[in-house]
Amino acid sequence: MKNSHRSLVEALVFLALFAAVFGALGYIMGSGNLINTIMNTAHSLLLNTVFYLMGITVLTGALSKLLTEFGVVKMLEKGLRVLMKPLFNLPGAAALGALMTFLSDNPAIIAFAKDRSFASFFKKYQLVSLTNFGTAFGMGFVVLITMVSLGYGSGALVGFVGAFCGSIISTRLMQRSCLKAWPEMESPAVEDAPEGVEERADDNSAPKDSIFMRFLNSILDGGKNGVELGLAIIPGVLIITTMVILITFGPGDGGVYDGSSGQGVPILPWLAQKIHWVFEWLFGFADMRLIAFPMTALGAVGAALGLLPTFNAAGILDGNAIAVFTAIGMCWSGFLSTHTAMLDTLGYRKAISKAIGAHTVAGLCAGIIAHFLYLLLTVIGIV
Repeated sequence: MKNSHRSLVEALVFLALFAAVFGALGYIMGSGNLINTIMNTAHSLLLNTVFYLMGITVLTGALSKLLTEFGVVKMLEKGLRVLMKPLFNLPGAAALGALMTFLSDNPAIIAFAKDRSFASFFKKYQLVSLTNFGTAFGMGFVVLITMVSLGYGSGALVGFVGAFCGSIISTRLMQRSCLKAWPEMESPAVEDAPEGVEERADDNSAPKDSIFMRFLNSILDGGKNGVELGLAIIPGVLIITTMVILITFGPGDGGVYDGSSGQGVPILPWLAQKIHWVFEWLFGFADMRLIAFPMTALGAVGAALGLLPTFNAAGILDGNAIAVFTAIGMCWSGFLSTHTAMLDTLGYRKAISKAIGAHTVAGLCAGIIAHFLYLLLTVIGIV
């Protein structure tokens, strides 16, 4: 009876909020225009953004598979091992996890963390911090290629530096907060795991196909993985991005609502304008509509990337915005939608709030670092 009463209250509250939000939007835009704008925006995003992003994910998926198949990833991983301990307080093996999440998505790090051989190199607090460490590089390859394709290569590289700094902050904060709350996490993550993970990826005893077949299989398998990733971002792009556009942009030409795509009621910029000095000083945003990108990246970086064509068409993108977007987009990488499941899979549900808190701070720091670094490079004439 109690559960039935609670369900009734939830239903009534939901209906009230739903009616209030869409009723207000419909009152301003016109109910018919609102419905047409939602459908036309979703359709435009599907044709002009999702398929574009899917093309990128297919190509980057094929390239990442080639890099893995022919040993480039392993070579990079060996070179990056020396940075893991001083920068991230992690064993050298963690470099492979960072590379794989960079080439794919956040959850790729969990496959490594669940491997007992891999986990044997970590203490418990270090293993838990892999959630933050891996997420800070999630979909990084896709984000960088997307930004570069818009013609802002220098801004994208500056943003990558900001994201890298954010990854250090997030990982270190997570480790510190976990040790402070649970000192027992100083113990090894796995007591009796087999050894040898540092070189386990190279198995030269197994026969290999010809170079041509390895090349062909890699691009086809990698492309297939890219299609799956492209399909996975469709709900986020169509649903989240449509709603963000609906509360970010205004009417069409002449201040008239006609049901076209990309129209809406600029609620988010109006709210951001109340504290515009914060975003102008910390991120260098001259147009408050740009705040929609980091807000969307909290839940899905693919959906945030879906905003870029609209921003570009509105003429509000520049190198600084791309730098900040790259830093925040890579570092946050939709962590609100993945952190809970990742930590639950690792068996450390109790650390969810600490992981989210650390990553929120790190993403903001990544954007701030990217902005001021871009300003510095602009002053000295490098970008």
